[in-house]
Amino acid sequence: MALTRSGRLRNAVSCVSAAGFQFTAEDQPLFLQTPRLATEVKMIKFGEAVEIVLQGTSLGGGGIDHPMHLHGFSFYIVGFGFGNYNVTKDPSTNYNLKDPPYRNTATVPRSGWVAIRFIANNPVVWFMHCHFDRHLTWGMNVVFIVKNGRGISQQMLPPPPDLPPCY
Repeated sequence: MALTRSGRLRNAVSCVSAAGFQFTAEDQPLFLQTPRLATEVKMIKFGEAVEIVLQGTSLGGGGIDHPMHLHGFSFYIVGFGFGNYNVTKDPSTNYNLKDPPYRNTATVPRSGWVAIRFIANNPVVWFMHCHFDRHLTWGMNVVFIVKNGRGISQQMLPPPPDLPPCY
């Protein structure tokens, strides 16, 4: 990973939520209580360094932590905290770039956040989702399409010749 002195990724894909929105406020607008039924799709270049900050909210009275799982990759949990993620403060004060844990699931705390990093070196379509099945129907998932690299070992294999067709 190409890191700057502050620990930020250089030329990296970054999926950070809109700055200024109060995800952890006690009184959220009522329209946010109804989930949007959609799966986001993100295209990623082969070999790209990816950093994702997953922000927990105060929605859903009582609230729970969310175990977010990524298929096809393990990742480094480089930071976590409580409250809203602050893109200018948190990378320098709440990141562990020395010996971060290496996992394929990270717990996003209620009203908190977790930052993960991985290198997109596995070309195919991969799914990231909350491990609570009900939350899949609420749109707590994303699909990553990792494009092929240049070398033969950096490309998705073709389907086998005896693969039955779908009907």
